Amino acid sequence: MQRICFVLQVKQDRLQEYKERHRHVWPEMQAALRETGWCNYSLFLREDGLLVGYLETENFEQARAGMAQKQVNERWQREMGGFFVQPDGAPPDRAMRPLEEVFHL
Repeated sequence: MQRICFVLQVKQDRLQEYKERHRHVWPEMQAALRETGWCNYSLFLREDGLLVGYLETENFEQARAGMAQKQVNERWQREMGGFFVQPDGAPPDRAMRPLEEVFHL
């Protein structure tokens, strides 16, 4: 099982709306994440907009590729893209770059 952690930056003026959207994640989006191997998936948001994501999966690249095939993911990414500071212009799901795990107990 891979443990994946990533960071993104939410725009300061969109923090409340971002939190509200995640209180009501579409059931079909949640189902797609489960179907494609995203387990124990959590998002943590700091007051300055730093977003930390954590998930467990058998194979992150396969899980990400599986989501890329889902129409619901395309809709979600299109709606959520404007919430993020994205210097390279990548949609949030492609901007997730796993951090190197340096310790685990």
